Amino acid sequence: MEATPVKNLSYKDAMAELEQILAKMQSDNCDIDSLAAYTRRATELITECRSRLTATDEELRTILAQLDK
Repeated sequence: MEATPVKNLSYKDAMAELEQILAKMQSDNCDIDSLAAYTRRATELITECRSRLTATDEELRTILAQLDK
């Protein structure tokens, strides 16, 4: 089964998937053959979440700045 493209996930779903990946990576049953795939997917999720947080922060700063005018 192919993973949902990161851009199609909500922030909440992306964070939930990151938590699942972390749990898998921390478990004693972590398959070393899957470690690179887990790391690659986690990196994609983190990059997207960081981008959304930055965009939201900038938007909120713009909105709040307009209130000060």
